[in-house]
Amino acid sequence: MDPTLELMMAAVARLRATPAIVAYVGQRIYDRIPASSTGTWNTQFPFISNGPTISTPDDYDCVQGEDITIQFDVWSSGSGEAYDTIQARKIANLVKRALHNAELSLTTNALVSLEHVLTRHVPDPNPALHHFAIQFRATVETPGV
Repeated sequence: MDPTLELMMAAVARLRATPAIVAYVGQRIYDRIPASSTGTWNTQFPFISNGPTISTPDDYDCVQGEDITIQFDVWSSGSGEAYDTIQARKIANLVKRALHNAELSLTTNALVSLEHVLTRHVPDPNPALHHFAIQFRATVETPGV
């Protein structure tokens, strides 16, 4: 299995199994954000979406591996804590805590490390939306061909 895909699937499973995250977003963790036929998002806030990924070879000695960067995006909008960045910031912190140094089980590949790299508030052109990007770097050993 592709190591990036396997890592993303395991990370999403961890987020969906984290009670504090589920309390905010339920099961609204998307690979592709649901949209209407006009292209507008068709989901309740707050939610988490998969962001971009980067994979580069990280072979050493006789072990094949990949250095993988994954990102999750937190989206919030509404009133109360959601009106400011508070709600999105809290969820971003929960994502960071759920995945930083997590020992995720991969079936085809072997996760060596998973570390939080950065959390960034991304200003949105729509002032009613709050967006945080949370990035992680993983080292994954892959089976030989």
